[in-house]
Amino acid sequence: MDLRLRELRLEEERAFLESVALPRSPSAGGGHGEPPPAEDPQEDQEQEQEAGRGIWGGAIVPEPLLTEADWQLPCLPKSPRDASLILDAVKRSQFLRCLGDGQNQPLVESFTPEECQSGAVVVAEGQEGQAMYIVAEGELQVTQKGRQLRTLMPGDVFGELAVLYNCRRTATVTALTPVQLWAIDRQAYRTIITENAKRKRAEVLAGLRGVKPLQGLSDAALSQLLDSAEERTFAPSESIIQEGDEGRTFFYILRGQVEVTRNVEGQEEHIRVLKAGDHFGELALIRNIRRTASCRAQEEVTCIAVSKEDFQELSPLCVRQPEATAQETLPLSDSRRGSLLEGASSSSSSLPPPLGLEDLLPVFYEEGEQRGRPVVLGTGGFGTVELVRSTCTEEGASERLFALKRLRKDHVVQKRQQEHVLMEKQVLLQSRCPFIVRLFATFRDSRHVYLLLEFCQGGELWAKLREARCFSEPVAIFCSACAVEALDYLHSQGIVYRDLKPENLMLDAKGYVKLVDFGFAKALKRGEKTYSFCGTPEYLAPEILRHEGHDFSVDFWTLGVLIFEMLVGRPPFHSTEPQKIYSKIMDGVFSFPVFVSEAACSLVAKLCRRRPGQRLGNTSSGIRGIRKHRWFSSLSWKKLALRQIEAPTTVLLRQGSPYANFRRFSISRQVPEEEFSGWDEDF
Repeated sequence: MDLRLRELRLEEERAFLESVALPRSPSAGGGHGEPPPAEDPQEDQEQEQEAGRGIWGGAIVPEPLLTEADWQLPCLPKSPRDASLILDAVKRSQFLRCLGDGQNQPLVESFTPEECQSGAVVVAEGQEGQAMYIVAEGELQVTQKGRQLRTLMPGDVFGELAVLYNCRRTATVTALTPVQLWAIDRQAYRTIITENAKRKRAEVLAGLRGVKPLQGLSDAALSQLLDSAEERTFAPSESIIQEGDEGRTFFYILRGQVEVTRNVEGQEEHIRVLKAGDHFGELALIRNIRRTASCRAQEEVTCIAVSKEDFQELSPLCVRQPEATAQETLPLSDSRRGSLLEGASSSSSSLPPPLGLEDLLPVFYEEGEQRGRPVVLGTGGFGTVELVRSTCTEEGASERLFALKRLRKDHVVQKRQQEHVLMEKQVLLQSRCPFIVRLFATFRDSRHVYLLLEFCQGGELWAKLREARCFSEPVAIFCSACAVEALDYLHSQGIVYRDLKPENLMLDAKGYVKLVDFGFAKALKRGEKTYSFCGTPEYLAPEILRHEGHDFSVDFWTLGVLIFEMLVGRPPFHSTEPQKIYSKIMDGVFSFPVFVSEAACSLVAKLCRRRPGQRLGNTSSGIRGIRKHRWFSSLSWKKLALRQIEAPTTVLLRQGSPYANFRRFSISRQVPEEEFSGWDEDF
């Protein structure tokens, strides 16, 4: 009876999944995943909806922050009434209240006034946004595709997404009366949030260095400890720890004062008062004894709280190897790296002879409406990926096929992505891993830069997932394991990937998964943080949304989201509205359908922990903790590294022409403008 009930629930879940439109589209087959600029916005929107996502979807391209030399933060003092209206509006916003706490004054002073007459369009649906607004006076109407959604009154916030990244407006906002607005643009908001996060982190790390039980830890280990901590607030007179209780937490005070007392012959005796920068609670953790005193908040107190497990894992007084932090265990052993390199050399055919752009010819469709046209494997916001063949094939040898990624230089410069394109080239040139796509050569001309890549004949994993709706567990295990191997290799080279998702995983002819598209990759040192806002909406880690700074741990978060999406057919945090996606991510609450195994649920839950220092893969066991998880118990990691496993993904592959596993794209024949700034001289 129980088995039959489970089968019925399974059928219901699968029926539900078949009725849900997947929220994203393929990301250009190795491109940057941003929706391409459209000459006809209506046509562009229809193509995106046909692909299965809304107009807001696609990858979020990182934007560099301007330096103080190039730009000055606005500073406009406000009256108490205006300051209160702005702060209250931000705090009431479900989306913004988790962001920006602690920098009230500079945030308030950076809002600038704007006035609009009745009937004026403040925000137009489909246009790119630059600013967020708070209504000071008047009324506005919000419409979407001509349908009225709501009326905005004084104190309401709109346009929030624009202060995070460059995105299209999802609705139109029109003034119903003369209105006064407070506005803040993306540059000002990101600068305030980022600089505050850097300052706050530096201050806390400096304070932790003075904590005796933590002295001797490296900067990377201290950063790991802070990443494992949670910020907790206590009300006045609230008890923080109680004498005699079991010690479970170490506290470092950020704000407020804490009174310490001890019970002496039945009377509570005052011992001392602790203030910001002081710490307490470590003695019980070091000695494994019960609390020897009580601590109570004298006023509202905010603390950094570190769990007993995380503290004992890192404190030199509690462990034998204080330097065994997550990032320091990531590099492969020499023997394992050797096996990977051996696998890489055996998995790829010999290198092609030196090629020039003139040695490459397009491959044409041989059937269908596009017969005789060049084969396009993918399109994106910066260009296309096309199937080409070499004219230098040796006599008697089979034809050599490649994927030629063509990026428009004018778009790269316009979006300020030169650094990221150069990083992609550098990472691919240095990578020797069978789970990362191979780069054979680069070229340039006056309009494009080119990357000549290994052709992955099996197509995008995303396309296979759309066809299957969700993968069986053996297929998901295999694909995830390939992704783990790729991430392990990158992390060992000091590279954080930041955009793991099905669209960036390709299948080769044998069904093995390879990581592609390194436009978001970044070189990072141990213990260092980066503050770019980039990724894919459903895959963004909480620390990116909070502007707290992120590191290698974001890749483990995205791995958890990837596993969930492969098994369920949708990401764990999903909605038709991006604001709701981000609120769900920051809340960190999601549920599993009944047909997902307990082992898979366990792994995803450990990878998608809100605090980056607590994620599996980012603890002292490093990425080995992921490999040892019971969900992978049926897999031989050694055989996988050597490509000796028969890939279960082969059932997903279509047979026929080389492009049989790719959908067909229509591309613009518009000739881009020439670009001669010289940023691409190394191509």
